[in-house]
Amino acid sequence: MFKLFNKDENKNQDNDKLSVKLAALLIHVARIDENYSSKEKDIIKKTLIELGEEEEKIGKIFNQAEELEKNSNQILEFTKEIKNKDEAFKVIIVEALWKIIFSDGTSDIYESNLMRRLTGLLYLDNKIVGDIKNKIKNKINK
Repeated sequence: MFKLFNKDENKNQDNDKLSVKLAALLIHVARIDENYSSKEKDIIKKTLIELGEEEEKIGKIFNQAEELEKNSNQILEFTKEIKNKDEAFKVIIVEALWKIIFSDGTSDIYESNLMRRLTGLLYLDNKIVGDIKNKIKNKINK
């Protein structure tokens, strides 16, 4: 398990803000095709837990993230802190993004366009993102 969320008491507020923004980004991708499913919500929750978030906080974080995403008109506020994380962290995020996109079995033009924008905003190499996409797509097609 990746330990994104520091358990230090002084870091709790910062951790909560980061986890809400991260969840809002994942929710934004899930909503882009106007088919926001329970399967996508499960992927988001599992990703937060995989990154070290406490299970008892997931519901509260999820509600805050849905509200933040609904009231936001740009993805920059979601990616601002994430882009400064290490590559291993960003790979987990991109894997979750592709899982969400392919959860319905296909990727539409809006989802693909959003992923190209996110690749640049998160300072990731196109080859890495493409490799992750193929890995997730191959898992789903098996």
